[in-house]
Amino acid sequence: MTQKYIPLKDHETPIKVLFTGYLCAVAVGYFFALVQILFTHGMADGKFGLSIDDIVYSYYGNRSGTVLEKKLNGSMKQNASDKERFEIMQWVRDGADIKTYESTGVKKIIDERCVMCHNKEAGTIPDFSDVEVLKTVTTQDEGATFASLTRVSHIHLFGISFIFMFVGIIFSFAQSPTMQYKCIAIGMPYAFLLVDILSWWLTKLSPMFAILVILAGMGMGVSFMFMWAISILEMWFYPKVFINQSSGEPRRQLSEVVLEKLAPFGGDKNLSFLANVFTISKSLFAFAMKLWQNNILPFVKDKLDKKP
Repeated sequence: MTQKYIPLKDHETPIKVLFTGYLCAVAVGYFFALVQILFTHGMADGKFGLSIDDIVYSYYGNRSGTVLEKKLNGSMKQNASDKERFEIMQWVRDGADIKTYESTGVKKIIDERCVMCHNKEAGTIPDFSDVEVLKTVTTQDEGATFASLTRVSHIHLFGISFIFMFVGIIFSFAQSPTMQYKCIAIGMPYAFLLVDILSWWLTKLSPMFAILVILAGMGMGVSFMFMWAISILEMWFYPKVFINQSSGEPRRQLSEVVLEKLAPFGGDKNLSFLANVFTISKSLFAFAMKLWQNNILPFVKDKLDKKP
């Protein structure tokens, strides 16, 4: 079939520089987005690093405590001493009475530790110089509000869609993947993006959906890295990576190599991608069940039988 596009390796150098500059800038932006997640959602449970609990606390909330307590034990923990945080939380648990706000010393701690950021000029974060505003975060923590989810959802849908559109356009000129796998790689980020946004709302309703947030985020990350790496390699390293140095012939396409490795599990290059996924999944499930019945289950039963 006649090629209807110019492969990345054959583009003029200025176009390659343009594409590379965009990909590198977006990659750095993606990195800082991940860092930002670690310092916001990743501190929701008071421990550094993203976990299921972080996702649950961020969207569903920590129903065992208040919003203020969650922040004091989480992302705001480093801004006050243990004694100061205990005094604030004690005031909250005693009912957050405005009459005792000043006499208990809580007002002084808030003024010294919090108002430097939480003030009238702060914008979107609460103004803690007003005790009535402070009272609103001493209620039970129910996670993100529906209003904030609506705002963040449309921002992410618009912004991330544009990022993946341009990354996908650049990747569409790649020559090493087959057309089928290019279509899958370009479409995957949008599918994972929709699942990601939907999972926020589902987690707000029930914590059981928190795992979807992490899986969808991982899916977007893998899609991005795959398209980014292939695009950069084809633009600048095509002869070294995709050409066999001994014979001078093009190396086999990645999809063919993957299917060859998966052949023992039912992979077939004559089948469509979805058919291969179904066939391989069925084979892996059958293999796992056989391993469970023949090895794992007898071992567990033997250990249980030996218990006094």
